[in-house]
Amino acid sequence: MKEMPLEILTNDEMAEADRRAVELGLPSLTLMENAGRAVADEAEKMVDAGARIIILCGPGNNGGDGFVAARRLKQRGYDVAVYLNGEVERLKGDAAEMAKRWVAMWEVLPLSEAPREFNGCQLIIDALFGAGLTRALDGEAATIVDLCNKARKSSAEILAVDVPSGLNGTTGEAIGEHVIHADRTVTFFRLKPGHVLYPGRKLCGHVVLSDIGIPVDVLARIAGENRSTLTTLCNEPRAWLEAFRIPAHHSHKYTRGHAVVVSGPAHRTGAARLAARAALRIGAGLVTVASPPDALAENAAHLTAVMLEPFEVPRGLDAILADKRRNAVVVGPGCGGGTATREMVQIALHSEAACVLDADALTAFSDCAVDLAKAVGTTPDRPVVLTPHEGESKRLFPDLAGSKLERARSASKRSGAIVVLKGPDTVIANPDGQAAINTSAPPWLATAGSGDVLAGLITGLLAQRMPGFEAACAAVWIHGECANRFGPGLIAEDLPELVPQVLRDLYALKQAKHA
Repeated sequence: MKEMPLEILTNDEMAEADRRAVELGLPSLTLMENAGRAVADEAEKMVDAGARIIILCGPGNNGGDGFVAARRLKQRGYDVAVYLNGEVERLKGDAAEMAKRWVAMWEVLPLSEAPREFNGCQLIIDALFGAGLTRALDGEAATIVDLCNKARKSSAEILAVDVPSGLNGTTGEAIGEHVIHADRTVTFFRLKPGHVLYPGRKLCGHVVLSDIGIPVDVLARIAGENRSTLTTLCNEPRAWLEAFRIPAHHSHKYTRGHAVVVSGPAHRTGAARLAARAALRIGAGLVTVASPPDALAENAAHLTAVMLEPFEVPRGLDAILADKRRNAVVVGPGCGGGTATREMVQIALHSEAACVLDADALTAFSDCAVDLAKAVGTTPDRPVVLTPHEGESKRLFPDLAGSKLERARSASKRSGAIVVLKGPDTVIANPDGQAAINTSAPPWLATAGSGDVLAGLITGLLAQRMPGFEAACAAVWIHGECANRFGPGLIAEDLPELVPQVLRDLYALKQAKHA
């Protein structure tokens, strides 16, 4: 099976790719014909031969794709009816030409005459509005969208063209109350953020990416004018595998790095131990839990391969990190959100160790994110990773707006740190504008302690001196893959035990690529 391209393009970037393709000699009518054919091909997979198909066309190029799909399906023997939001005479450009080819042989009905119940219809093709829609649907279009969704619950499936009508392709957000809930979406050349960010990912259903002939060269042609074009990727191993470290035969525990995990007080030690075990499982040569004196007995009762070192909170952390061999540290899991945690974060950031700041370490700076950014900038040569969920991000950066991708990028640029904005559509953002969107996380990860494990995975990879952005991306993907392999019933303690299976497959994949 052909691999899905990694690059993700915004609406504007996709429009530029279309324009560049035409400049290279590919007629825009050919692009539309190819897109419509791809929609027809997918529709054929969804219904029986000769099935009743209703196609809803809008006034733009999305509607033009719908007219092409209608013509091809009609020629293949399907019972096709086309309803247009607008008048054929007012269509422009390629959409007008494709409508003309349909009208030459069959009729077009106004959207207002579309059946209210869709009785006998097996498939509705939504070609009303594309990814560039910026206003909420109203009037007849809104009514039809609601009727389509009602029909989907009873009899018909919905196939969307490019994106479901009512969805913003760049942000993944529904524009208003009326939006198509598709079973399947056919899009072209490259995915858009709206296909992978929620709620768009759910509204799109299964996404099919079709090659309509746009040469891949257009990506390089527009990269120089708009650098973000090639810096948003799907978070898959291909994106970071080159930077992923396989231990050499002559490796020993000291060459594989030493991770430090700061523990909370006696009644809050579990989070640190989860992170520590994850760091050890992912390949750090040594892992030490830095423990407050009152938590020593509790931590010692649970730790074996993970080492334990007492320290006086908060200043004692300075002495622990003075050992330069301890090259990665995570602060936050179970630490509490007070001034002591804030001071430990400052100590960690003033050391030379790569830093992961999670949970309480972020809460501690909720009212002074500027101070956190200043501390991050004190030692620019080592990576710093922040791992907020949406609530922590809003407390830390309350003024940031826009899509999840835009907010993650802004938070990264403002803080100077790599930001892992967690959720079912985790976004990893680098201060230089690079970003990756993760699509592999299952719902089983929504369980207490899974975030602590993720923080430990990132720390363990940083201890092995994997570059910061790639380490964060790899850890997020491995975290999700472990959960996928375990399935329902997952608890956080299960995640580190699945890491060896995933590592074995990643090592084999990397070795195969270099064979």
